Amino acid sequence: MCVNAIIISLTRSDSCDVDRSVSLTNEMRKFLRRIIVVLLFRVSWKKLFVIGTILTVFRIIFQIYSLPNPLTGWIISPPLVVSSYQRANDGKNSRELSVTSDNQLKKSKHLPAVVSVNSTARNSREVSVTSDNKLKMNKHLAGFVSLNSTARTNRSMQVLQRRERLLRRRRSKMNAHLKIIFPPPPVVPDHVQRSIAALKPNEALAYAKSEIEKAPLITDDPDLYAPLFRNISVFKRSYELMELLLKVYIYKEGERPIFHEPHLTGIYSSEGWFMKLMEQNRYFVTRDPEKAHLFYLPYSSRQLQMAVYVPNSHNLRPLSIFLRDYVNMLAAKYPFWNRTHGTDHFLVACHDWGPYILKDHKELIRNTIKALCNADISEGIFKAGKDVSLPETTIRNVRKPLRNVGGKRVSQRPILAFFAGNMHGPVRPKLLKYWKDRDEDMKIYGPLPTRVSRIMSYAEHMKSSKYCLCPMGFEVNSPRIVESIYYECVPVIIADNLALPFDEVLDWSAFSLTVAEKDIPKLKEILLSIPLKRYQVMQHNVKKLQKHFHWKSMPTRYDLFHMILHSIWSRRLNQLQESQIS
Repeated sequence: MCVNAIIISLTRSDSCDVDRSVSLTNEMRKFLRRIIVVLLFRVSWKKLFVIGTILTVFRIIFQIYSLPNPLTGWIISPPLVVSSYQRANDGKNSRELSVTSDNQLKKSKHLPAVVSVNSTARNSREVSVTSDNKLKMNKHLAGFVSLNSTARTNRSMQVLQRRERLLRRRRSKMNAHLKIIFPPPPVVPDHVQRSIAALKPNEALAYAKSEIEKAPLITDDPDLYAPLFRNISVFKRSYELMELLLKVYIYKEGERPIFHEPHLTGIYSSEGWFMKLMEQNRYFVTRDPEKAHLFYLPYSSRQLQMAVYVPNSHNLRPLSIFLRDYVNMLAAKYPFWNRTHGTDHFLVACHDWGPYILKDHKELIRNTIKALCNADISEGIFKAGKDVSLPETTIRNVRKPLRNVGGKRVSQRPILAFFAGNMHGPVRPKLLKYWKDRDEDMKIYGPLPTRVSRIMSYAEHMKSSKYCLCPMGFEVNSPRIVESIYYECVPVIIADNLALPFDEVLDWSAFSLTVAEKDIPKLKEILLSIPLKRYQVMQHNVKKLQKHFHWKSMPTRYDLFHMILHSIWSRRLNQLQESQIS
């Protein structure tokens, strides 16, 4: 009985195992059947093929650019040139050698002799790979590369070449925004060009002044908005003659960073942008000083302050002495300064100290045309009618100097007046004393509080305000004037002694308000007294004015660069005596 029970139990277990294996086999068949159905009917093989092709192409390209040899050398590497135009350390065996990609040496037609591939170590030279794929003598390299180098050395040189090409591409992309394309020169008949070319500089200036006095009447111009100007006919004719005649000579003397190195960001950027665009200009700039109507002193007051000024010394004398010595050097080297005692020379300085660092040279401060942001007529340094008021602009992004420019409609400007800024100078504390937290319509702050800026930024405040207050700080100039124009907010200028930019051609009453410092307590009353219709006209004029205050990497007619240059040109014409005109 026991034996039979055991046999029966074993038989049952075997049958259970068979049933389990059969069920597993059925499940496996069902799973495989599902996979086959998905692969045959639910997968888009065309899409998979396209994706696979794209991945394969990218893999091939990656290998071409990553493997130093042979793909890189065969496909993208140009013939390698070993150049020793520069003398070696011994100065005797300089030769020009060209090596083809298969490491064969060819004789250059410029060589007086041929150097063989099997030249010994004594003929090897230090070699560095430059960005133009040439190898030049470089005494700073740690190792030597000989002409019978091995394949491994050749691969390493090709890797260096590839790195240089990538760096060059990155630099070209970074500097693409700095490419300068100036507007084409005006079309002038040949006989007029010949007549103008025959004129001496003073004769050309006298001709221009007489032509401006006879300017034809203009009532409408597609490029200019007449209500902005005092006399659009005179400005138009003067600008055309500037394009036709003006030539500027730029002194090459002066070492970087103080000279020829523009500072392009911050509140002092106006002088840097003018320097950059002036030095890159090929139409107004002349290399012949005998043909020049103006001479440019290409220094940066901001760079001078950073390089020479001793922090916390409160002593500007070293900066003034530096400029004095520079001008004396030019006067000793060239005849041009002494010929006119500096009256046909000009400088452009936007730092607050710009006027004060000129005091050690009497002719520099008295005769030179000074384009200054700190255009204070009360101190006796800036002279209205002779000097130029330079607009102070704040540039935060060199690639996009006009970023966020633009504003809102009149109906979307609920704030009557807005100001936020540091408390320095005599006017701003007075403004806060009378108007901070006194009126809901007057948003007057010191530095904009964080709790406020989280809700609305500084720029949004200006875009949402009817009037933007521009009080002076330590000095009369303020970047808020140009910021207001950028954000289409009517500027309210509170600086009694400020000479306004381009005042000789622009009618500032058409697009701005000037409030005396003593009238700050009556500020809201003054603003509310302006009729809505007049405000709408002024705000519209601000929009039309914008283009005359734009810095552009690719300058256009009537932009800020050309407006500043025209003001300097106008001052030069004003210097002419009646005897020169007759």
